Amino acid sequence: MTLALTITERLSRARADLRMGVPVVLSLGDAGALMLATETATPHRFAALRAMDPVLAITARRADTLKARAYDDDLARVVLPQDADLRWLRAIADPADDLRMPMKGPLVTRRDGSAALPRLALLLAKSAHLLPAALVAPLPDAAAFARAEGLTQIDATQAGPILAASAHPLPLVTARLPVADAGAGRLHIFRPADGGEEHYAFEIGTPPRDTPVLARLHSACFTGDVLGSLKCDCGPQLHAALHQMGTEGAGVLLYLNQEGRGIGLANKMRAYDLQDQGFDTVEANHRLGFEDDERDFTLGAHILTQMGFRAVRLLTNNPKKIAMMEKAGITVTERVPLHVGIGDANRAYLATKAAKSGHML
Repeated sequence: MTLALTITERLSRARADLRMGVPVVLSLGDAGALMLATETATPHRFAALRAMDPVLAITARRADTLKARAYDDDLARVVLPQDADLRWLRAIADPADDLRMPMKGPLVTRRDGSAALPRLALLLAKSAHLLPAALVAPLPDAAAFARAEGLTQIDATQAGPILAASAHPLPLVTARLPVADAGAGRLHIFRPADGGEEHYAFEIGTPPRDTPVLARLHSACFTGDVLGSLKCDCGPQLHAALHQMGTEGAGVLLYLNQEGRGIGLANKMRAYDLQDQGFDTVEANHRLGFEDDERDFTLGAHILTQMGFRAVRLLTNNPKKIAMMEKAGITVTERVPLHVGIGDANRAYLATKAAKSGHML
């Protein structure tokens, strides 16, 4: 019997380390690197990595904003100027002051050598819901360095497929729960094996498993669902879906903890701040270094399959949800529109969703 950590457990530890500002060792064959998330870098750790000739890895989306060449297609490896300090580093990673200080360059980016470990560094930063920017410094002996410094080591060959794959949440507990919009139901809690966020399924009535069930994939929205934000239509959609399921007497609402289209609440608030500066929701995500939508809707398909459902009538305006459900093996027999919550405060936001993300509004 061994008590050694699995790669999944190491990845969970690495995410926690990065969020605390602790560096992580990356390895790929004979190559090694030390990564430090830009967002949580402390002065003394930045100084230590600065002496190791690091590059600053940023996504191609962020590089495009900064007019930096992304020679590695999906990312750029920015060479640090001699006078680069922590303030400079964060200005490159965080677009909060882009309009106030638009000239941050010219930036020099590397085009030689492998970008595999910087790419892994950005995937790890994203999975930790941090800004996708990381210092990456070469290491001649990654394993020895990790042992000497007591740092978590991540092997890229093992970690890559796990980070690219969809999580498979497992059923944990179920209990009866009456709610105002839908009456009595049962709340199912699902927890992924990697220790990540739990996801929920609220089952209304006793829907048969051999016919399409009325279902809604709803991404967590603290601002809309809890605070009643007028910037989006999430809260009204949540309550309208529950009400319709209650009226029909059966349905399943999947509540997926993928706040801010999968970038986390802190980054969502950064995007909101950029929207206040005049950028639309897609432009804001790109300036932060993210794609339009970082969510994984196949999580919902995995949960439905474990609950015994194979076909749904999907309450959605988003064609990507339909495509992902079908790809994951859930048949969508009908798209049920959900047009609620449109107002003056979110009209431009919804127009952008329709124009740039294909939402059927």
